[in-house]
Parts: sequence; C-alpha cells; structure tokens
Amino acid sequence: MKQVNVNRKSKKQLRHKRITNRLKINANAKPRLVISKSNNHLIAQVIDDGSMKTIASSSTKQLKKKATIATAKEVGTDVAKKALAKQVKEVVFDRGGNPYHGQIEALANAARKAGLKF
Repeated sequence: MKQVNVNRKSKKQLRHKRITNRLKINANAKPRLVISKSNNHLIAQVIDDGSMKTIASSSTKQLKKKATIATAKEVGTDVAKKALAKQVKEVVFDRGGNPYHGQIEALANAARKAGLKF
C-alpha cells in the first residue's frame, strides 16, 4: 500500500532507489554517471558497479565555486574529460532522484558535448 503523506526527502529517496535499481538491471555492465546535488554543491562521479570503484569524479567543491548552471557545465565537461582519459566512452546517467532540468540538465548536456555517450 502506498503512503499518502510522505515528505519531500523520502519521496526523493524512493525515486532515487527506483531509478538506480532500474539502471543497474539495464546497464549491461556500463559504468554509471551519478549526480549528487545539495543546496550549495553538485557532485558527479563515474562509478563501475562491477568492481565497486569510482573511475572519475568532479564537483563544485573541487572547482571552489557554488552550484550554478555555469558551474554545472564545468563539472560536466571535467568529469567527461577524466572519464575519457580512462577509456570510458559510454555511461548510464543516474540523476539520483533529481528532476531533469536546470543544473542536472546542464551537466548532462556538457558531458555529452565533451564526448560521453549516454
């Protein structure tokens, strides 16, 4: 039975769990581009679920900037360049329960332009 009165945090956790499980089933051993977002920062990681290791990562903390659409583009190109340097060309996009607009969309489009395929 579905819970009717659930707060935003638990709804996001349910979305994230549903999306991640679906991606792991359909990924065909491709690494995941995982996005984590807070109020101040944006983190992108390319994770290989088979070996449980992080292949490449970038964040607004490393760039020493706050999360905006412009810095999201920088994070996207940075993580794509690092992944391509390690011969990872195709990934599965895991938006982490966040809606696909704004910073998430900007990061994804920048990673695509830099050469990642998903």
